[in-house]
Amino acid sequence: LHFHLKFFGNRRSNPKRRAVALERAFQSVLQRQMQDMPMVNRALSVEAVGFRPWHDHWLGILVTPWFMNLMLLPRVSANWQRIAERESRHYVFPAGVFEFIGGSDPVLGDYQACSLFSPMFEFADQGGARETAVAALDALFDTACRNHAEVAAPQPANLAGQGDPAPSAGPAPAARVVSKR
Repeated sequence: LHFHLKFFGNRRSNPKRRAVALERAFQSVLQRQMQDMPMVNRALSVEAVGFRPWHDHWLGILVTPWFMNLMLLPRVSANWQRIAERESRHYVFPAGVFEFIGGSDPVLGDYQACSLFSPMFEFADQGGARETAVAALDALFDTACRNHAEVAAPQPANLAGQGDPAPSAGPAPAARVVSKR
């Protein structure tokens, strides 16, 4: 656990190191658990795309042969709000409210993921998946992509676009979760 907090919670670390660690962890999942699964698109590989600081977290997209997810990893460990595996938390981005599910990996530690695509058969190649990931990250921070009807009512401060997590097992008050597709 100390390794996880030191490696993933150090403000001075860079997103490239996080991306490399994430790719290695999910490459291992591909080789150990997913290799022979029918949902794997063999034209794709594991790639971390666009990781950057976002508040006290690392945010980016993980492309794998079986899914494409927005990923949050702890950047400032003291401010990481852990959620149990398969529980959810909503975050507000300029494009709207998105639901992230808790996850954990023996090497990475805790992370949170928001599914964008699964399975990945609509992608013919890695370049197309990467382009889609970059476009999704751009759209996440574009207020023109927001469905204004879904966030019309006043919201609690922790959902008002500050980026702070709002613990929740269901949709946020006065907001529906934005479709990611």
